[in-house]
Amino acid sequence: MDQHAAMQLLDLIRRNMESCIYGKKEEIASMLTAMLAGGHVLIEDVPGTGKTQMVKALALSIGGVFHRIQCNPDLLPTDITGVSIYHPKLEEFVFRPGPVMANLLLADEINRATTKTQSALLEAMEERRVSVDGETHVLPHPFMLFATQNPIEFEGTYSLPEAQLDRFLMKIKLGYPDEASEKRLVLEPSASRAAESLKAVATVEDVAQMQRLAEGIHLETTVADYLIALIRGTRQHSAVLLGASPRAGVALSSAAKAYAFLNHRTFVLPDDVKAMAPLVLSHRLHLRSEARMQGVTTVQVLQDVLRLLPVPVGMER
Repeated sequence: MDQHAAMQLLDLIRRNMESCIYGKKEEIASMLTAMLAGGHVLIEDVPGTGKTQMVKALALSIGGVFHRIQCNPDLLPTDITGVSIYHPKLEEFVFRPGPVMANLLLADEINRATTKTQSALLEAMEERRVSVDGETHVLPHPFMLFATQNPIEFEGTYSLPEAQLDRFLMKIKLGYPDEASEKRLVLEPSASRAAESLKAVATVEDVAQMQRLAEGIHLETTVADYLIALIRGTRQHSAVLLGASPRAGVALSSAAKAYAFLNHRTFVLPDDVKAMAPLVLSHRLHLRSEARMQGVTTVQVLQDVLRLLPVPVGMER
């Protein structure tokens, strides 16, 4: 598959998702960017905004194996990774894979799972494999985790540790639909279930090829310097206790390349870095307590840093 064919197929996936997810073009673009970058996504918003439907729409559009985990405090690590069970006839232990053995895994309300269960996903997210009873099992390729969480409920929830948050490429919020889209949902009873009838327009093999092409998008040295200055600037901001890690810089680079590819370009612009920065970096910054008490947000910090950074000469768009 060449770049032109891949970009056309990507547009087809986008239109397929937009046919059943109304008024969320930017959010769909963010999810497709994460898919191209091979990253995981944390979707945070209040109940009823279509988080699960969005992930289902992507899963159905690209085919492949899709599994869903409904997280709760009773969920065990082996409920995710799988377990080895003794087979009497074979007289040996046989691995019974868990739902993590999928191309796209949806962990619904991940913050309702205990920290021990959440940690079972760390190896899968970083190394695309799981270890059960001393044996390593490689996950299907490509593998993507989409996790949802409700930000307003605290009873019976467990905050995600910093190490796990850092492994999510993006954190996105869907928000409420616009008036026209919400009216359509009310007037068309089947609209809220439209994702269930989606047909696959691509395969996971197509996705793997698109990921390789996106990885090859050109990142000019001056834009890379701009990106690094942004990462380092988050560590020097007075409101930040813990700035962006080196992994965050790699993640932002991958996301910027994927975003450029999504927009039919073969090179990264500073605007691509700006567009991806809030999605890729906001959940990785840890603010000082006094800054949080004053209402400062990580997005505001990123805006401050970006405002002070000079854009590479000749690269403005």
